[in-house]
Amino acid sequence: MQKPPTKAQLRAELEAAVDTYLAHGGKIERVDRGISGRDDHQQLQQPLFTEPKASRTQVNDLIARIESRRRPSRPPAKKQTSDSRPRMKTLYDDFGEPIRKIWVDE
Repeated sequence: MQKPPTKAQLRAELEAAVDTYLAHGGKIERVDRGISGRDDHQQLQQPLFTEPKASRTQVNDLIARIESRRRPSRPPAKKQTSDSRPRMKTLYDDFGEPIRKIWVDE
């Protein structure tokens, strides 16, 4: 697979092409800023919206039907009160092996 040319290589090729053009009698003219290269000097107008406005399909009913078919969500977990009992929790290492058990207040 051939690598694309680098920016330095492209600059060198462009500079060589300009030098060759000038060596064979070519002439470069300076053009003032804001001058167009078009002969008619008019703005190029491209139509942005050529098609009539299309009606959109409402999908609210479809989304409601899909949502109704989903499994009902789990009931919210009971909030633990401050007088809840501590429980034992197992700590695991990076490989999933149990290291030790500790008591946590949650």
